[in-house]
Amino acid sequence: MTKLGVNIDHVATVRQARYRGRDTGEPDPVEAALACESAGAHGITAHLREDRRHVIDRDMYSLREKITTRLNFEMANVPEIVAIALDVKPDIVCIVPERREELTTEGGLNAVGNLSALKETCTKMSDTGIEVSLFIDPDESQVNSAAESGAGFIELHTGTYAEEFTNTDAREAELTRLAAAAKQAQDAGLQVNAGHGLNLQNVPILLKRVPGLVELNIGHTLISRAVMIGIEAAVKEMLALLD
Repeated sequence: MTKLGVNIDHVATVRQARYRGRDTGEPDPVEAALACESAGAHGITAHLREDRRHVIDRDMYSLREKITTRLNFEMANVPEIVAIALDVKPDIVCIVPERREELTTEGGLNAVGNLSALKETCTKMSDTGIEVSLFIDPDESQVNSAAESGAGFIELHTGTYAEEFTNTDAREAELTRLAAAAKQAQDAGLQVNAGHGLNLQNVPILLKRVPGLVELNIGHTLISRAVMIGIEAAVKEMLALLD
């Protein structure tokens, strides 16, 4: 069974809309993470952005202290955040691109153009016992660089697939790219996760067409569903689809 990692960033987004700059506030993303674990989620993902627009430092430390599943620390490859990750000691970091003007992560990391810096960070993480994943587009050159970087995982960016889901030709082209990139990575010894824009409608076809995915990291659709049916029910609904 492909595992489910729940991204709790959007819970923090709701909190920050009212309580930014304060020491308390609701909803609590850590409480949400514990509810997701209770519902059967295999891991928790949180992105500590440089601008702290949703998840903040204390959330990461509290998640590390309280959750019992796998903590995935999403991060830009910048010294400040690297230092925090090394201190928090998550199970795995996922290095992503980050731009201040974007609403959410747009596109994959340029592993080809940043290979030297990525190698350095991978070494630092490995020396501390932290696994590394690179969030990349399903592109042959990016997969090659990921394999060379020292990372043990890649997370394939499924945003284009999600955006083109209702366009049959474009969807098929993107599924072909994703399947080819996953096989290339697996042949190179990398483990393969996937995420971005995934929901109840597009996950089944992805799993059918891209075999061997270790974990799907899913956030927005689960938090959206949680507004209507509760977070534990939303997680169980997605787990049933993955099983």
